[in-house]
Amino acid sequence: MTYETITVDVSDKIATITLNRPERLNACSLDMATDINNALSAGLGDARCLVITGAGKGFCSGADLQARGSTSISGGEGSYVALTRYYNPMMMNLARLNMPIITAVNGPAAGVGCSIGLCGDFVLAAREKGYFLQAFVNIGLVPDGGASWMLPRMVGKARATEMMMLGEKISADKAQEWGLIYKAVDDAELMAEARALATRLANGPTVSYAVMRKNILTALENSYAEGLLAEAEGQRIAGSSADAMEGGLAFIEKRKPVFQGR
Repeated sequence: MTYETITVDVSDKIATITLNRPERLNACSLDMATDINNALSAGLGDARCLVITGAGKGFCSGADLQARGSTSISGGEGSYVALTRYYNPMMMNLARLNMPIITAVNGPAAGVGCSIGLCGDFVLAAREKGYFLQAFVNIGLVPDGGASWMLPRMVGKARATEMMMLGEKISADKAQEWGLIYKAVDDAELMAEARALATRLANGPTVSYAVMRKNILTALENSYAEGLLAEAEGQRIAGSSADAMEGGLAFIEKRKPVFQGR
């Protein structure tokens, strides 16, 4: 399947979605949100890990306020429709994906692009060109794309408030220091590191990764008791997988397990 605003490559069990509007620093138009949703719905072939990055100098500069179409992004009602019909479903589909996500933030990640950049289970950011920006306050708007839920849980109330109310850039190094991202990486090494990590994950126990992703989300939303129950239910799913059987045999036989992702 081909797309107008992204490219999708699947090789060696790794899917790579590249946001591909470099002339607009990969601003996320409604068409891009639709393309991402369609790519996720298509199943990404035999991939067992997803990498998201941007073409050119930017990762994603936010929603495309200059895009034109049947639904305007700017304006109160237009923004509400765009979020509820396009951007929010995209973020939920990423959150519910049954494989690990790595985001390789190669440049500015602003607005909803910041939310996309931070949606990864592992976020790698280019040390020189990569940064995170909640730019909404600068144009009289409020954070979206799940940022108001995500940021306080990731870095605490004080730093989340700083990001949202001051609207200042957070460098890759500061983001790592804060615990906002997994790692700041030299720009030239970004994609190589992302690919190496993706290869490791793609060869891991995919079923248990999917359960881990779900349980982490559950833990952020629910009580300790509900988290315990989710773990028990998840262990039943993971424990019934072929990979769990292989893992047990490998442990007994004192060898490295070979996981098949099922």
